[in-house]
Amino acid sequence: MSTDAMRPLSSTPSGSTARLGASLHIKGEISGNEDLHIDGSVEGLVQLEDRKLTVGASAKLTADVVAREVVVYGSVKGNLRARDRIEIKKDGSVVGDLTTARIMIEDGAYFKGSIEIDRTGSASSDTDLDKPSYTRTTGSTSSTTAHSPVTKSSL
Repeated sequence: MSTDAMRPLSSTPSGSTARLGASLHIKGEISGNEDLHIDGSVEGLVQLEDRKLTVGASAKLTADVVAREVVVYGSVKGNLRARDRIEIKKDGSVVGDLTTARIMIEDGAYFKGSIEIDRTGSASSDTDLDKPSYTRTTGSTSSTTAHSPVTKSSL
């Protein structure tokens, strides 16, 4: 009997990454405890709490994503929540709201949405994200919000 047959399914060698090929299309939920590289298309939810998700250049995601780290080379339509960081590479495209501790958007990347920097190291609770952003609680003790018009001035 080989040692591979005796190895538990939940353990993966360090540095290994699961791959979803370019010809694969998934509708539904992907969850797991290993890094994932997607080149195909996914519709639904991708949940890799403590792992890294890489969206390949040929990938098309119409999905919400929850991971430790997200790197986008392809196209994502959906909200991204990463405990550590989100990177949108030069040919990457994201349409959706981002919640992360660190963000990097390369020159040439496309992004449309909002960015919330969460320095606590963990994304906001699910119930908090269900509320509109202007009603969410913040670290401020003030209960009123002042809105001032944006004006353009010339130097």
